[in-house]
Amino acid sequence: MFYKQLLKNQVQGKMEIGQRVLLRLHIQLIIVVMVLNHSNAQGLKLGFYSETCPNAESIIRKTTYGFISTAPTLAAPLLRLHFHDCFVRGCDGSVLLNSTKNQAEKDAIPNLSLRGYHVIDAVKSAVEQACPGVVSCADILALAARDSVSMINGPSWKVRLGRRDGRVSKLSEALANLPSPFFNVTQLKQNFASKGLNMKDLAVLSGGHTIGTSHCVAFGLRLYNFSGQGDVDPSMDPTYVTQLKQKCKPGDITSLVEMDPGSFKTFDEAYYTLVSKRRGLFGSDAALLNNAETKAYVLQASRHGSTFAKDFAVSMEKMGKVEVLTGNQGEIRKHCAMVN
Repeated sequence: MFYKQLLKNQVQGKMEIGQRVLLRLHIQLIIVVMVLNHSNAQGLKLGFYSETCPNAESIIRKTTYGFISTAPTLAAPLLRLHFHDCFVRGCDGSVLLNSTKNQAEKDAIPNLSLRGYHVIDAVKSAVEQACPGVVSCADILALAARDSVSMINGPSWKVRLGRRDGRVSKLSEALANLPSPFFNVTQLKQNFASKGLNMKDLAVLSGGHTIGTSHCVAFGLRLYNFSGQGDVDPSMDPTYVTQLKQKCKPGDITSLVEMDPGSFKTFDEAYYTLVSKRRGLFGSDAALLNNAETKAYVLQASRHGSTFAKDFAVSMEKMGKVEVLTGNQGEIRKHCAMVN
C-alpha cells in the first residue's frame, strides 16, 4: 500500500511538473509574440520619411484633399479600407492587392463593397513621381484615412510611419478575421482582443459608423428573418424597423442606407445617440448595449461634452500599429494592387 501511494505521488508530481513546464512555455510564447508585435510597432515613428521623401505627407494630404473636396462621402470608404486592412495580416496594405491565381482579400464578401481604391492609386502615383520606391502603400492608406476624416471636420491623430507592404493577400483570411455586422458582443470582444484591442477600442471604433452608408444585405435579416422564423430583431426600435423596411425590401442587395441617418456625412456623436435608442443599424451596433463597459461608453458618448473625438484618435493610433511589417520585412510596392 505504501509503495502504491509513493508511486501515485511520484506520477502526480511528474504530471504537475509537466503542466508547469507547459504553462511556462505557453507564457513565454505569448511574451515572445507580444514582444515581436511591440518591436514591430516600435519600428514606426513620426516623420519617418523626413529624409528619404520630405514632401511625402504633404503630397498625400494634397492629393487626398483633391478627392474629398469634390466627394466628401469618400472619407467613410477610405476609413473603412484602413480598418479592413489592419484586421487582416495587420496594417500591411494587403487589402489593396488584386487577386491572381489565388483569391485576394478584396474579393471576400465583406470586402466587395469597399471603395476608394482609386484614391489610393492616385496618391501612390503622385508620391512615386516625387520619390520612387520609398513610401509604402500601407503608410499611404493610414495617412489617407486620417486626412480624409479630418477634412470632414472629424478628429485628427498622429500617424507613425514606416509600415512595409505585405506580399500575401488571402480571401479566406479576410473571412476569418474581419468582424461581422452580425457578431454578438462576445464574438466582437474575442475578435478585437485578437488584434490587441480592448472593449473601449471596440466601442470607440464602432463610432466610425457615424459616417457612410451600408447595403441592406448587411442588416436585412434583422428586419425580416432574425431567428429564421420570419421575425424582426426584438432589440430594434419598432419605428426604426418600419423606416428601414420602406428602404429595404426582402432580399435587397443593391439599396444603400445611411448608417447615421441625418448626419451620415458628419463625424459626430450622433451614432451613439442612435445606438442608445436601439437604432443601431447592425447587430454589432446593438451588441454594444449587451456589455456593461461598452454600454457605459455608448451612454457617455451620447451626452454633451463627449470625449469621442479624442478617444477615436487614440484608438485609431492603436489600431494603426496592429501587426505591422517594418525594417526589412515585406516590400515597398511600386503599384498598390500588385506585388513587385
